[in-house]
Amino acid sequence: MFYHDKKLQYKVRVDKPDPQFARALQQAIGGIEGEIRVCLQYLFQAWNSRGPVRYRDMLLDTGTEEIAHIEMLATAVCLNLEGSSSSVIETIVGNDPLMEKIVGGGDPRHFLSGGLGALASDANGVPFNGSWIVSSGNIAADMFSNVTAEATGRTLAARLYELTDDAGMKDMLAFLIARDTMHQQQWLAVLEELGHGNMLGVLPIPNSFPQSKEHQEFSYTFVNTNIDPDEPSVGTNRRWTSGPSYDGRSEFREAKAQPYGDEPMLAPPKPEGYAQTEQIEKAGKKN
Repeated sequence: MFYHDKKLQYKVRVDKPDPQFARALQQAIGGIEGEIRVCLQYLFQAWNSRGPVRYRDMLLDTGTEEIAHIEMLATAVCLNLEGSSSSVIETIVGNDPLMEKIVGGGDPRHFLSGGLGALASDANGVPFNGSWIVSSGNIAADMFSNVTAEATGRTLAARLYELTDDAGMKDMLAFLIARDTMHQQQWLAVLEELGHGNMLGVLPIPNSFPQSKEHQEFSYTFVNTNIDPDEPSVGTNRRWTSGPSYDGRSEFREAKAQPYGDEPMLAPPKPEGYAQTEQIEKAGKKN
């Protein structure tokens, strides 16, 4: 069950409406780095959670907080469109060079589809894509995905911060950037807890699959596929090619790429697939 409060989590004010910045803010709402993504990602991870209840509760808390961030950003979009409605409408319905406005200014869909409101889309008007949501059922895999989501979200918010001179927008973004900092830290804290005091102790993921069943001669080998003769030779010390592996279970090594399998040979096409006669007659032949 969810509840709501009429007040925003943090204040949102716009000193000077800017439809172009409203369009940019859409990336933080419906883009791959945006708040809809992390909101639904954390909530689905919570709803699908099995195991210690504290992880589900934490995910529910944070996923619900992200709803508040969507609300803040949607409010910011609306406020940036206020006071500029006449110019936006005139451009859309009265002027010829619409494409110039689309490319160099605001998004006409803010008026056409949203009535000067926010949309569930990115800065280019592309609708939010649910396939970006990661909820694997493996708590460690999900936490690493969550760190990435917050890291890219914080990077986006920092870029938006640099795009505006509006003091109110900078203040709101500074709050969201701070929350991204916390969320990165909390997901890493979960990984540390799962690793019994060592964040990297959760590796490899899933740790429930016995490594004895994998081909361990390949488990910690960096495969060098570069054929450039001027590239440093195999054995040049790099952190991922020599020294202890991060899970502490082995040593890194490097090897030049080589084939271990045979050339693939496929069966003839099925007649009902109606391939070309030449394909059927020459199936299995090398030339």
